[in-house]
Amino acid sequence: MNYIETRLAKLARNGDRRAFSELVEIYKDKIYHMAYRMLSNAHEAEEIVQETFLRVFMNLHRYDENQKFSTWIYRIGTNLSIDRLRKRKANFSLDAGISDTEGMDWYDALPSEEKTPESQVVLSETQAQIRKAIDMLPEKYKSVVILRYLHDMSLQEIGDVLNMPVTTVKTRVHRGREYLRKKLENESLL
Repeated sequence: MNYIETRLAKLARNGDRRAFSELVEIYKDKIYHMAYRMLSNAHEAEEIVQETFLRVFMNLHRYDENQKFSTWIYRIGTNLSIDRLRKRKANFSLDAGISDTEGMDWYDALPSEEKTPESQVVLSETQAQIRKAIDMLPEKYKSVVILRYLHDMSLQEIGDVLNMPVTTVKTRVHRGREYLRKKLENESLL
């Protein structure tokens, strides 16, 4: 697969729109799921996918064919998601009013937590607890845990994506897993 993606990237770099479309087809769902897991927001995840492919398109000339294309695109998508999380923490207030709406605040605009009958069948209670625990992970552990366990990346691939030493990735995966274990143990005691 890596050879095919590298070839598609070369073709896209030389102006082949079909090759770029194929790269989009291969990665759009993967990048969406990664962004959704990090941001827990479908709209923001869609924006991350669009921004990722825009950046890929604009920077194809910088892609190093000696590295895996998947590592390069995941690095872009992950960094954009992390940036979005940082901005969200700094600028978002649930108590702030919404412009052009009388007396509404952000709490009123949040989607309902009620699950549809279809989603209740799909998600078991355990999966929901794990997802909730992952959502509560500190930022520095969240990205490595998502890439390791939900995208099945190796420690080396995660290090390449996040541009950090494998030893740091290993430590963060371990600490993230411990955080999850403690969180899930506390949940089961309730």
